Amino acid sequence: MSHLSVETLKAYRSHTFRLAPGRRVTSQEEAIDFVNERGFIYFWPISGITLPSLWVAVAGDRPVADAHDDPGHVSWGWKDALLDKQVWYYAKVLRRKATIISLDALPYFYALSENYGAPEEDYLTLYEQGRLTQEAKNIYEALLDNGALDTIALRKAAHLSSPENAARFERALTDLQTDFKILPVRVTEAGAWHYAYAYDITTRHFPDLIERTRFIDERQARQKLIELYLHSVGAIEGRHIARLFGWPPVELEGALQRLIERGVVRDGVKVEGEAAQWYALAELI
Repeated sequence: MSHLSVETLKAYRSHTFRLAPGRRVTSQEEAIDFVNERGFIYFWPISGITLPSLWVAVAGDRPVADAHDDPGHVSWGWKDALLDKQVWYYAKVLRRKATIISLDALPYFYALSENYGAPEEDYLTLYEQGRLTQEAKNIYEALLDNGALDTIALRKAAHLSSPENAARFERALTDLQTDFKILPVRVTEAGAWHYAYAYDITTRHFPDLIERTRFIDERQARQKLIELYLHSVGAIEGRHIARLFGWPPVELEGALQRLIERGVVRDGVKVEGEAAQWYALAELI
């Protein structure tokens, strides 16, 4: 059995999460570099999930502040300003939470989505199979037909503007994001608060994505994403990997086993003070 000290793990994550004062993210350019370095991160830290986030990299390891003038909230402005710049992929993805994905890692996520290379047709197949709701279909078709729309115009075009449809609209909007069908592409001044996302079709915003994904199969994609994840966190229990990605157990176990066989990952690692056995980057052991 391999052993990993708590001190080694903390030092590793201090570096990869940008916790040390000299490693903090202080500009848009550094934020882009951080995402490219990690492959994928959360925008905010999410309770129960171990993953770097832009908030922590900017503000340190502390709760997200309620005060709008907290210095850490500069990250919100960066996110909004970069939505249309195609420097990363931002949408509700992992655990249906705001996720930022590097353009290099994006094809591996897309390879695991229910998109098969025909954006004008794939959604109809899913709808006919009962795997896409009527609300999601309406939203997707509204964007296909009209181009990018702010949320106010989108609700109207999708015939979901009545108050009783609000929850269904939001759920469908997230469903479409988690399957890489749509994403926010800019901020508009629509609505009572003069702040609303405009959404568009993913493959219209990133027209080369289908071609970049063409030769990536699901096995390769899962291995790549687990490897990126472990390069961020150093070591983790298997149940946390499962919780983050939500993959079928047999697929997760197969991907981990192939990484172990390649010598990238060690299993059965004992971390001080932890009862369970962890998976860890081989280079940490």
